[in-house]
Amino acid sequence: MSTPVLLPQIGESMVEATIGLWLKRPGESIRRFEPLVQIETEKVITEVPSPLEGVVREIVAREGDTVKIGEPIALIEEDSAASGEPAQAPAAAAHAPEPGGPLPAAFPPGATAAQPGVTPAPAPGAAAAPAGPLAPAAASDTPTPAPGGLFPSSPLPAAAAAPGAPMPLAARTAEAVAAYSPAVRRLAVEYGLDPRAVQGTGAGGRVTREDVVAHAERRRAADAPGPAEEEVVAPSPMRRAIAQRMLESVRGIPHAWMMVEADVTGLVRLRQAVRAEFQQREGFDLTYFPFFVKAVVEALRAQPSLNASWTDAGIVQHRRINLSIAVAAEDGLVVPVLRGADGMSVAGIARAVRVLAERARAGDLAPEEMRDGTFTVNNTGTLGSVVSMPIINAPQSGIVTLETIRTEPAVVGEGIAIRQRVHLCLSFDHRVADGLAAGRFMGQIRRVMEAYAPGDAVY
Repeated sequence: MSTPVLLPQIGESMVEATIGLWLKRPGESIRRFEPLVQIETEKVITEVPSPLEGVVREIVAREGDTVKIGEPIALIEEDSAASGEPAQAPAAAAHAPEPGGPLPAAFPPGATAAQPGVTPAPAPGAAAAPAGPLAPAAASDTPTPAPGGLFPSSPLPAAAAAPGAPMPLAARTAEAVAAYSPAVRRLAVEYGLDPRAVQGTGAGGRVTREDVVAHAERRRAADAPGPAEEEVVAPSPMRRAIAQRMLESVRGIPHAWMMVEADVTGLVRLRQAVRAEFQQREGFDLTYFPFFVKAVVEALRAQPSLNASWTDAGIVQHRRINLSIAVAAEDGLVVPVLRGADGMSVAGIARAVRVLAERARAGDLAPEEMRDGTFTVNNTGTLGSVVSMPIINAPQSGIVTLETIRTEPAVVGEGIAIRQRVHLCLSFDHRVADGLAAGRFMGQIRRVMEAYAPGDAVY
C-alpha cells in the first residue's frame, strides 16, 4: 500500500517550503527517519526524514516547486514487514522520470528522459544504440533552437535506422539534458542555455540553480560590448525569503518609531577596565552589545507590554523573554534566538551571543533555534550607524537597536565635558503599545545603560 508523505511544519511561522534536492529516487528503498528530501524554508535549508520504511513509489513535488504545509510530496510503499502486506516491486521504477515530474515544454514531443544507469528498451524491430560516449556530431547535425526553447520541435526517431547506427542527435541531447534536475532544466530554458555547458559546484559536480544563473551572468558580461551600466542579479533563496518577510511586516504592522539618547561614559570606562582580563579569560573580546542586551532584558521585565504579539484573538503576552539576535551574514540577516537571557550575567550573554553568531554565519543553525523569539535586538552600531529605523520581526511587537557610541562635548552641570553618547532606536507595533509604554520601555533601557560604571560585575 502506498502512503503519501506530507510536507511537515518545522517552524511556527512556516506556511510553505521550496523543494530543494530529492535524496531518494523512485524505486529506491528507504528506512524510517532516513533523509528523503532537502527543503528550503525562509532562512534554513534542512532535510525531511522519511516517516516510514519501504520503497519510494512516486515523487509528487518537483525540485524547485513551492509546497504548502500538509500537501503530499511523495508516495512510499510500506515495507511488507511493517505493513503486513507483500511488497511489490514498482513496475515503472526503471523508467521513472527524474524526480520533478514531466520534462519541460522545451523538450520535443516523443522524447524520453533516460535515468543514469538504465538502458531504454529499443523499439520493436530496431537495433539498440551502442553503449559508450556520445559521438561528436557533424556540423550539419547541429539542432536549431526552437522559439522559446532549446531543442527542435520535430519528434525524435524511435530508434536508429540500421544496426550499429548511432543514436540521433536530438535523442542524445534529450537524454543528456534529462540528467539535470527540473529546476535546473527550467532555468536553462529561461536563459536559453544548454545545461551541459554549465560548470557544476554541487555535490559530485551537480549543476545547481545558482550555477545556471552565474553562467548566464558570465555569458551576458562576455557578450556585452563594454562596461554595463546596470545588471540584474538573481536573489538567493534567503534574500527572497527576507524580502517576503519584510514586505509582509511593513504591510501588516503599523510601525511606530522612537529614539532616545544615552550618556554611556560609565559603560565605556567599565569595559576598558575589564576588557583585558575578559579577553584572557574567555578568549574573545568584550563588546558593548551584551551590556545592551542585559539592559533590554531588564526593560522588558519592567514593561512587559512590549514582550507581546498581536493576533486576531487578542494580544498575546509572553511570559518568557526570548531575544531574537540579528546576525548579519553574507547572504542576508539571520535571527537566532537567545533563550533565558533574563537569568544570565553580562559575561554569560556575551558567550551565548558569540556562539549563536558563529553558527549563524556558518549556516549551522537548526530551525528550532530560530523559533519562539519574543523581541528582537540588533547591534547596528558595528556598521557605523548612528540612527536607524528597523523593520519589526513579525509576529513580534518590537525591535530595538544599539547605534555607534560617539565621543562628543556635552553640558554637564554648569560646564562642558567630553562624554560618550549613543542613540537607541525602537520600532514597535502601534496596535500592541502606544507612545507611553514605548517611552517607559526606552527610558528604562537608558537608565540601565547610564548606570553602568567601573567596578560593576560582569560575571
